[in-house]
Amino acid sequence: MDLQAFHEREEATAAIAEAVKTTLEQIGEDPAREGLVKTPQRVGKALQFLCKGYNEDPEAILRAALFEEDYRQMVVVKDIDFYSLCEHHMLPFFGKVHVAYIPNGRITGLSKIARVVDVYARRLQVQERLTTQIKDCIQNTLNPLGVMVVIEAEHLCMQMRGVQKQHAMTVTSDFTGAFNRQETRDEFLKLIKE
Repeated sequence: MDLQAFHEREEATAAIAEAVKTTLEQIGEDPAREGLVKTPQRVGKALQFLCKGYNEDPEAILRAALFEEDYRQMVVVKDIDFYSLCEHHMLPFFGKVHVAYIPNGRITGLSKIARVVDVYARRLQVQERLTTQIKDCIQNTLNPLGVMVVIEAEHLCMQMRGVQKQHAMTVTSDFTGAFNRQETRDEFLKLIKE
Protein backbone atom coordinates (compact mmCIF):
# COMPACT_ATOMS: atom_id res chain seq x y z
CA MET A 1 0.00 0.00 0.00
CA ASP A 2 1.45 3.38 -0.94
CA LEU A 3 1.80 6.18 1.63
CA GLN A 4 -1.12 8.22 0.27
CA ALA A 5 -3.46 5.23 0.36
CA PHE A 6 -2.30 4.48 3.92
CA HIS A 7 -3.09 8.05 5.06
CA GLU A 8 -6.48 7.98 3.32
CA ARG A 9 -7.25 4.70 5.07
CA GLU A 10 -6.21 6.12 8.46
CA GLU A 11 -8.44 9.18 7.88
CA ALA A 12 -11.37 6.93 6.93
CA THR A 13 -10.83 4.78 10.02
CA ALA A 14 -10.87 7.86 12.25
CA ALA A 15 -14.05 9.21 10.63
CA ILE A 16 -15.86 5.87 10.94
CA ALA A 17 -14.67 5.57 14.55
CA GLU A 18 -16.23 8.94 15.42
CA ALA A 19 -19.54 7.85 13.89
CA VAL A 20 -19.43 4.56 15.81
CA LYS A 21 -18.72 6.41 19.06
CA THR A 22 -21.83 8.54 18.48
CA THR A 23 -23.83 5.41 17.62
CA LEU A 24 -22.76 3.74 20.86
CA GLU A 25 -23.93 6.79 22.80
CA GLN A 26 -27.26 6.83 20.97
CA ILE A 27 -28.05 3.20 21.86
CA GLY A 28 -27.38 3.94 25.53
CA GLU A 29 -23.81 2.70 25.86
CA ASP A 30 -20.77 4.43 27.31
CA PRO A 31 -17.97 4.51 24.70
CA ALA A 32 -15.52 5.12 27.54
CA ARG A 33 -16.41 1.79 29.18
CA GLU A 34 -13.37 -0.53 29.26
CA GLY A 35 -14.76 -3.08 26.80
CA LEU A 36 -15.79 -0.38 24.31
CA VAL A 37 -12.82 2.02 24.35
CA LYS A 38 -11.22 0.50 21.24
CA THR A 39 -14.46 -0.64 19.60
CA PRO A 40 -14.94 2.43 17.36
CA GLN A 41 -11.43 2.01 15.92
CA ARG A 42 -11.93 -1.74 15.46
CA VAL A 43 -15.24 -1.18 13.67
CA GLY A 44 -13.60 1.42 11.42
CA LYS A 45 -10.92 -1.06 10.36
CA ALA A 46 -13.41 -3.92 10.03
CA LEU A 47 -15.76 -1.92 7.79
CA GLN A 48 -12.90 -0.94 5.52
CA PHE A 49 -11.95 -4.60 5.15
CA LEU A 50 -15.55 -5.75 4.66
CA CYS A 51 -16.10 -3.07 2.00
CA LYS A 52 -12.71 -3.21 0.26
CA GLY A 53 -14.37 -4.35 -2.98
CA TYR A 54 -15.09 -0.73 -3.87
CA ASN A 55 -11.36 -0.26 -4.47
CA GLU A 56 -10.86 -3.28 -6.73
CA ASP A 57 -11.58 -3.84 -10.42
CA PRO A 58 -13.06 -7.33 -10.97
CA GLU A 59 -12.68 -7.20 -14.75
CA ALA A 60 -8.97 -6.43 -14.35
CA ILE A 61 -8.68 -9.52 -12.13
CA LEU A 62 -10.08 -11.73 -14.91
CA ARG A 63 -7.99 -10.02 -17.61
CA ALA A 64 -4.82 -10.68 -15.58
CA ALA A 65 -5.16 -14.41 -16.28
CA LEU A 66 -6.71 -14.79 -19.74
CA PHE A 67 -5.59 -17.72 -21.85
CA GLU A 68 -6.42 -18.76 -25.40
CA GLU A 69 -7.93 -22.24 -25.26
CA ASP A 70 -10.16 -24.13 -27.67
CA TYR A 71 -12.39 -25.61 -24.98
CA ARG A 72 -16.15 -25.25 -25.41
CA GLN A 73 -17.57 -27.33 -22.57
CA MET A 74 -18.90 -26.10 -19.27
CA VAL A 75 -16.41 -24.84 -16.68
CA VAL A 76 -17.91 -24.92 -13.17
CA VAL A 77 -16.49 -23.41 -10.00
CA LYS A 78 -18.85 -24.35 -7.19
CA ASP A 79 -19.14 -23.87 -3.45
CA ILE A 80 -17.30 -20.54 -3.37
CA ASP A 81 -17.76 -19.25 0.18
CA PHE A 82 -18.68 -15.58 0.45
CA TYR A 83 -19.55 -13.04 3.13
CA SER A 84 -21.21 -9.71 2.45
CA LEU A 85 -23.12 -6.94 4.19
CA CYS A 86 -26.77 -6.28 3.40
CA GLU A 87 -27.11 -2.67 2.30
CA HIS A 88 -30.46 -2.29 4.05
CA HIS A 89 -29.31 -3.09 7.61
CA MET A 90 -25.54 -3.54 7.28
CA LEU A 91 -25.90 -7.02 8.73
CA PRO A 92 -24.04 -9.99 7.24
CA PHE A 93 -25.33 -12.41 4.68
CA PHE A 94 -23.24 -15.35 3.62
CA GLY A 95 -23.29 -18.63 1.78
CA LYS A 96 -22.08 -20.27 -1.43
CA VAL A 97 -21.71 -19.05 -5.00
CA HIS A 98 -21.72 -21.45 -7.94
CA VAL A 99 -20.45 -20.17 -11.30
CA ALA A 100 -20.39 -21.79 -14.73
CA TYR A 101 -19.29 -20.49 -18.10
CA ILE A 102 -18.85 -22.02 -21.52
CA PRO A 103 -15.63 -20.67 -23.09
CA ASN A 104 -15.54 -19.14 -26.53
CA GLY A 105 -11.80 -19.40 -27.23
CA ARG A 106 -10.64 -17.89 -23.92
CA ILE A 107 -10.50 -19.14 -20.35
CA THR A 108 -9.39 -17.52 -17.10
CA GLY A 109 -7.58 -18.80 -14.05
CA LEU A 110 -10.04 -20.64 -11.80
CA SER A 111 -9.00 -18.67 -8.71
CA LYS A 112 -9.91 -15.48 -10.55
CA ILE A 113 -13.59 -16.49 -10.53
CA ALA A 114 -13.47 -16.75 -6.73
CA ARG A 115 -11.70 -13.39 -6.51
CA VAL A 116 -14.43 -11.75 -8.63
CA VAL A 117 -17.00 -13.11 -6.16
CA ASP A 118 -15.02 -11.57 -3.29
CA VAL A 119 -14.72 -8.16 -4.94
CA TYR A 120 -18.46 -7.81 -5.41
CA ALA A 121 -19.28 -9.40 -2.04
CA ARG A 122 -16.99 -6.92 -0.26
CA ARG A 123 -19.42 -4.07 -0.94
CA LEU A 124 -22.76 -3.18 0.60
CA GLN A 125 -25.02 -5.48 -1.38
CA VAL A 126 -28.30 -7.17 -2.05
CA GLN A 127 -28.08 -10.79 -3.15
CA GLU A 128 -29.92 -10.17 -6.41
CA ARG A 129 -27.43 -7.49 -7.54
CA LEU A 130 -24.46 -9.59 -6.41
CA THR A 131 -25.68 -12.44 -8.62
CA THR A 132 -26.03 -10.22 -11.67
CA GLN A 133 -22.74 -8.37 -11.15
CA ILE A 134 -20.76 -11.61 -11.08
CA LYS A 135 -22.52 -12.86 -14.22
CA ASP A 136 -22.07 -9.56 -16.09
CA CYS A 137 -18.38 -9.30 -15.18
CA ILE A 138 -17.61 -12.76 -16.54
CA GLN A 139 -19.76 -12.24 -19.64
CA ASN A 140 -18.25 -8.82 -20.42
CA THR A 141 -14.64 -9.84 -19.81
CA LEU A 142 -14.44 -13.36 -21.25
CA ASN A 143 -17.20 -13.10 -23.87
CA PRO A 144 -18.11 -16.77 -23.33
CA LEU A 145 -20.94 -18.66 -25.00
CA GLY A 146 -22.85 -18.32 -21.72
CA VAL A 147 -22.57 -17.73 -17.99
CA MET A 148 -24.71 -18.89 -15.08
CA VAL A 149 -24.46 -17.88 -11.43
CA VAL A 150 -26.41 -19.35 -8.51
CA ILE A 151 -26.11 -17.99 -4.97
CA GLU A 152 -27.45 -19.70 -1.85
CA ALA A 153 -27.31 -17.48 1.23
CA GLU A 154 -28.47 -16.94 4.78
CA HIS A 155 -29.27 -13.37 5.81
CA LEU A 156 -28.81 -12.27 9.40
CA CYS A 157 -31.27 -9.41 8.78
CA MET A 158 -33.93 -12.16 8.48
CA GLN A 159 -32.56 -14.29 11.31
CA MET A 160 -31.71 -11.73 14.01
CA ARG A 161 -34.50 -9.19 13.47
CA GLY A 162 -37.75 -8.81 11.55
CA VAL A 163 -39.28 -12.22 10.83
CA GLN A 164 -36.52 -14.07 12.76
CA LYS A 165 -36.52 -17.17 10.56
CA GLN A 166 -33.39 -19.06 11.56
CA HIS A 167 -33.10 -21.54 8.70
CA ALA A 168 -34.41 -19.55 5.74
CA MET A 169 -32.18 -19.83 2.67
CA THR A 170 -32.37 -17.39 -0.23
CA VAL A 171 -31.44 -18.67 -3.69
CA THR A 172 -30.87 -16.40 -6.68
CA SER A 173 -29.74 -17.16 -10.21
CA ASP A 174 -28.93 -15.32 -13.40
CA PHE A 175 -27.70 -16.57 -16.77
CA THR A 176 -26.85 -15.64 -20.35
CA GLY A 177 -26.31 -17.23 -23.73
CA ALA A 178 -26.18 -21.03 -23.83
CA PHE A 179 -27.76 -21.18 -20.38
CA ASN A 180 -31.02 -19.93 -21.86
CA ARG A 181 -31.48 -23.57 -22.90
CA GLN A 182 -33.18 -25.61 -20.20
CA GLU A 183 -30.96 -28.65 -20.72
CA THR A 184 -27.81 -26.55 -20.20
CA ARG A 185 -29.19 -25.05 -17.00
CA ASP A 186 -30.22 -28.51 -15.81
CA GLU A 187 -26.70 -29.86 -16.42
CA PHE A 188 -25.22 -27.03 -14.33
CA LEU A 189 -27.74 -27.47 -11.52
CA LYS A 190 -27.02 -31.20 -11.45
CA LEU A 191 -23.28 -30.57 -11.23
CA ILE A 192 -23.55 -28.17 -8.30
CA LYS A 193 -25.72 -30.61 -6.33
CA GLU A 194 -23.24 -33.51 -6.63
